[in-house]
Amino acid sequence: MTETDSATGGGTAAVRLSPGDPAPGFTLPDADGNPVSLAEHRGRRVIVYCYPAALTPGCTTQAVDFTASAGDLAEAGLDIIGISPDAPEKLQRFREKEELGITLVSDPQKTVLQAYGAYGPKKLYGKDVVGVIRSTFVIDAEGRIERAAYNVKATGHVAKLRRELGLG
Repeated sequence: MTETDSATGGGTAAVRLSPGDPAPGFTLPDADGNPVSLAEHRGRRVIVYCYPAALTPGCTTQAVDFTASAGDLAEAGLDIIGISPDAPEKLQRFREKEELGITLVSDPQKTVLQAYGAYGPKKLYGKDVVGVIRSTFVIDAEGRIERAAYNVKATGHVAKLRRELGLG
């Protein structure tokens, strides 16, 4: 693990995960309030993606794209878990409104987001702020980071990830 450089806007440097690092374990409530644990997925690869807020344009685009690709990703042995600081009730509204078919979990304390280096200083509309850094991680079947991408773009990200994973 490395720390981000000071070019991220100062403040506390977020830990950044790299390939080979153990993926931080977690158990968080899903949109229905049921606990979802990373350990439950051991033996399969998992895409964990961190996003700032349900029911916002960029996050909706990303969640809809992941839902559209969920079948192909599952066939390739990949499960999908989206993490945001939103309450389960908001995640439920998001899932229903956008007809999402992926697992969304709630991290209101931001402890898991921080463990993944997906919460910290960032630029938002040219201003330095502290918040969720849109990030995606591919975790291998043994629970290690296979890929870590920070500051990803919401639009086109799933298609890019599919290409990187050899799924076209």
